[in-house]
Amino acid sequence: MSPTPSQLAGGEPFRVFVGYDSREDIAYRVCRRSLLRRSSIPVDVIPIVQQELREAGLYWRERGPTESTEFSFTRFLTPHLAGYRGWALFVDCDFLFVADVAELARLADPRYAVLCVHHDYTPRESTKMDGAVQTAYPRKNWSSMVLFNCGHPKNRAALTPEAVSTQTGAYLHRFMWLDDGEVGEVPFVWNFLVGHNKVDPADEAGTAPRAIHYTSGGPWFERYKDCEFADLWVQERDAYEAEEKEEKIAEDDDVKAAIPMAPAVSVDA
Repeated sequence: MSPTPSQLAGGEPFRVFVGYDSREDIAYRVCRRSLLRRSSIPVDVIPIVQQELREAGLYWRERGPTESTEFSFTRFLTPHLAGYRGWALFVDCDFLFVADVAELARLADPRYAVLCVHHDYTPRESTKMDGAVQTAYPRKNWSSMVLFNCGHPKNRAALTPEAVSTQTGAYLHRFMWLDDGEVGEVPFVWNFLVGHNKVDPADEAGTAPRAIHYTSGGPWFERYKDCEFADLWVQERDAYEAEEKEEKIAEDDDVKAAIPMAPAVSVDA
């Protein structure tokens, strides 16, 4: 039986680690809002920031020419950052959750070390996002959304800071530290690839996206401003920015209220 969300990490909030890229700050913030706004369970959203990991001595890999994002490899530190206990989710920052992440959390199955969507995906373009090289390899996009069984013995042994900083991309992104039977599968709607996956009109309920992945590039890039599902992301971004504006106004009002009024000064003629 799969664990309930409250059992995923000893009653703590469900931990979601989001890959952070300094070029896509707004993508991270919109992804975070979409997760929190629709979740029916407590969720702790944690950005994986490469520079912070370097400063902490947890990551020292030199960036290679095929790394299109700052979290290409740091994602595999998720079990370590989660203390090698319970379950945790990793997602790229270019995700938009349009359903309750609790539904995904309930798919956690202790028989597996990881669970993900088993995409059969070959990119059509040679570049993506802001001109980054688009590479093709087996199991591409499997690692863009992963439910990690953080305490699984093989994850504890293989996904150390040293391994993540030194192992090959093939070893990590293809889950080569695991047997095939230890890589569980979740429905593709939880990593719905824009431009690749399609909604089946005969089964909209079963094929409509639960989490949209703008894998080639999202509306925050000029080149992809009119991509499929761009309107949903823009709506979420606009709502986020409106909330930020309201919070800034409220903070300014609080500051003004805290400043004591100077007493009136009487000046004799």
